Amino acid sequence: MPRTAAETGPHSQTLSRGIRALEILADARSPLTIAELSTALDVHRSIAYRIVRTLEDHALVTRDDSGRLQPGAGLAVLARAVSRDLQTASLPELGTLAADLRMTAFVAVWDRTDCITLATVEPQHNGATLAQHPGTRHPLDRGGPGIAIQSAIGRTDWEQRVPGVPYRPEADESRARGYALSHDEVIPGLSSVAVPLVLPHHRPAALAVVYLGTGIDPEPIGAALNAAAERIARAVG
Repeated sequence: MPRTAAETGPHSQTLSRGIRALEILADARSPLTIAELSTALDVHRSIAYRIVRTLEDHALVTRDDSGRLQPGAGLAVLARAVSRDLQTASLPELGTLAADLRMTAFVAVWDRTDCITLATVEPQHNGATLAQHPGTRHPLDRGGPGIAIQSAIGRTDWEQRVPGVPYRPEADESRARGYALSHDEVIPGLSSVAVPLVLPHHRPAALAVVYLGTGIDPEPIGAALNAAAERIARAVG
């Protein structure tokens, strides 16, 4: 969608680096040293140290016993405030979907050219689960959630609002079918079924599940997702 002059004007480099540091720490498989963070940020170690000290002051970054850096508890406080009503309404439904379908269930929201996982629940059983952590980001033009979001908007509106992201023909098929499908698009070997979540005062989102492999009939999954999406919409109201 077009951006205003204020949105395209000069940005704060320091703030941008601080946010990028949080993204790097969130994506890291294990805590990072200051040196590793400065390398990832492509800044001098002294700059990385100042950024970390500021983030520590706000409990957004913490250190483990060895001094390595990891996301702090303050991020959880901020995360709870993001689309609070949608999270509150969706979590019970995600729990039911994960238990009934034995799949990881999640809500993804549209953020410019990406989908970001807002809330997720994994099935409670002894088999392998597929982590889809809150804050996980992937390109909007890949995967079931992005297709589902496009299907809710339609080609004409999409091309006007997001000219930089191609409208996928699968979105029209998904609208006719009632749910979106994808396989091997975001993570190799994973399949996804998704439906749109169109709620008042919220940007378009998607309710989805992911699972390993193929060969599972998506029809009952799509029906379960659509029923859950309707209940979430009523709860958000």
